[in-house]
Amino acid sequence: MTAEFSQINRLTWLRFVRGIKNFVASEAGRKAVILFVGLVLFLLAINGLNVLNSYVGRDFMTAIAERNQQGFVWLAVVYIGVLAASTLVAVYYRFTEERLGLLWRDWLTRRFVNVYLEHPTYYRLNDRLIANGEIANPDQRIADDVRAFTVTTLSFTLMFLNGAFTVVAFSGVMWSISPVLLGVAVIYAVVGSYLTIRLGYSLVGLNYNQLDKEANFRVDLIHVRENAESIALLRREGRAKARVLRHLDELMANFRKIITVHRNLGFFTTGYNYLIQIIPALIVAPLYIRGDVEFGAITQAAMAFAHLLGAFSLIVTNFQSISSFAAVIARLGTLAEAIEQAQATPVPSSEVCPHHRRTSECPLCLETPVVPAAIEVCENDGLLAYERLTLRSPEDGHIVVKDLSVSVQAGTRLLVSGENDIARVALFKATAGLWEMGDGRIIRPELDQIMFLPERPYLPPGTLRELLVRTGQELVIDESRIRAVLGAFDLEPVLARAGGLDMEHDWGSIMSLAEQQLIAVSRLVIAAPKFVFLDRIDTALSIEQVHKVLDVLNANGIAYINLGGIQDGLQYYDAVLEFAADGEWTWKALGPERNTYTEKAAV
Repeated sequence: MTAEFSQINRLTWLRFVRGIKNFVASEAGRKAVILFVGLVLFLLAINGLNVLNSYVGRDFMTAIAERNQQGFVWLAVVYIGVLAASTLVAVYYRFTEERLGLLWRDWLTRRFVNVYLEHPTYYRLNDRLIANGEIANPDQRIADDVRAFTVTTLSFTLMFLNGAFTVVAFSGVMWSISPVLLGVAVIYAVVGSYLTIRLGYSLVGLNYNQLDKEANFRVDLIHVRENAESIALLRREGRAKARVLRHLDELMANFRKIITVHRNLGFFTTGYNYLIQIIPALIVAPLYIRGDVEFGAITQAAMAFAHLLGAFSLIVTNFQSISSFAAVIARLGTLAEAIEQAQATPVPSSEVCPHHRRTSECPLCLETPVVPAAIEVCENDGLLAYERLTLRSPEDGHIVVKDLSVSVQAGTRLLVSGENDIARVALFKATAGLWEMGDGRIIRPELDQIMFLPERPYLPPGTLRELLVRTGQELVIDESRIRAVLGAFDLEPVLARAGGLDMEHDWGSIMSLAEQQLIAVSRLVIAAPKFVFLDRIDTALSIEQVHKVLDVLNANGIAYINLGGIQDGLQYYDAVLEFAADGEWTWKALGPERNTYTEKAAV
């Protein structure tokens, strides 16, 4: 059993129950309750018709045995009528079940998507939890496991509810035929359920692992499709093939274990189900031979025994599905827990263990769970400042930025340079709220007034208008403004290739890396924030293009913090923040000629 599977515990089941309660209490809950009540009524109708069917079938078979022509014809008509009513109820029951399952899946998927895509939950989940091996494939869990969870939960709930109704409905029928047969059914079901659990318990963990292994294999194939050009140019087919086949081997090895358990379980469950057909006859036939019951009682006993044993033996007949369902519960439980951890607010740095850079409940000190120390973030519309900010590496805890205390006023143009690239990356991410290891305070504008341009541009599929304009502003920003900004960066050819602002494309295939970066810069200019962080944009752009970007930002009154090289030209900056290799820093305020400066060193 895997370590992840150990998450199937009391907390996971409490989450399961809480999830159902939340659904009932949601905006979709009223409709869900109405549909569920309808399902219960359909179940009662189905069980009532099944009981009626057993009596009609008994009398029908008795009429045949007694050669009663008139009774045979009448009972045949009644029999067909009961079967027609059963068909109608069963179809509407299935339809209502699917509607309720779809309603629940829609609500739960939206709920997961909303919390997963809250800033910066998805980033923390991917950057921290997946990297540590605590959770894998959150996308697959949200897409596939939510579907399996809602459909299977509803199916099993109705199955067990139907089983309870069946026990009530057919126990009386069975008792009226033979109390011994009722006792045999109960004992047979209890022994069968116990042995099934013992033989098939390992399926739960194996199914848990199989879902992730299937997802890993699928991700590798998607990676090949999305990076086909790079793989072809670099001739990396061998490496890609080796990775795909390795995950295929892991998938198949785990599945072979599942098949082996299925085989062993099948020896028992198949024989168990075959015996159900003969046990009623073995007990009731002697009663008929002695004249204690009529002939139709044999078929009625077989029907009642099958229904009753089916209700008692739900674990036996559905154990493979139950094992998969238990794995789904565990996977969604761990995902929900991981999301809560990613959303959790870190503890103040005053509670950090001085030896291990953790909370006072350090695992090496008290052997209890911990969370990282906190970096306090405050909002101030016209100011960007750092107060005694220390940033540490999440890998080993060493200091990358030491006790930074500087203030960047609105309109200030700052160059961040030095030999310590990690420090610049850490400052970039910490200001964006994505670097958590450290302490101190960051004062910044609200996120609408400060924007970040990463080294690698991100251009999701969509229209050019959607790339350039913030969500919800598509009808607010005038098209002439968009075209003017594109013209400032000589991007008219991109507009022409795109066929206008409203044609959807996969932008990586029709734009160079430099064009993609300039499109990302254009989005910043159109949004017009007070501050922008530029992370090494000279990686994709020439020095002339970098100067043009800085000129346009200057012309639009946008203060920029450029994490670039000193070769950009000091005339574009008011100050330089330089980091040394040990995390020490120096602030250089440039003079009017842009080639002299005064220094403010770290204390």
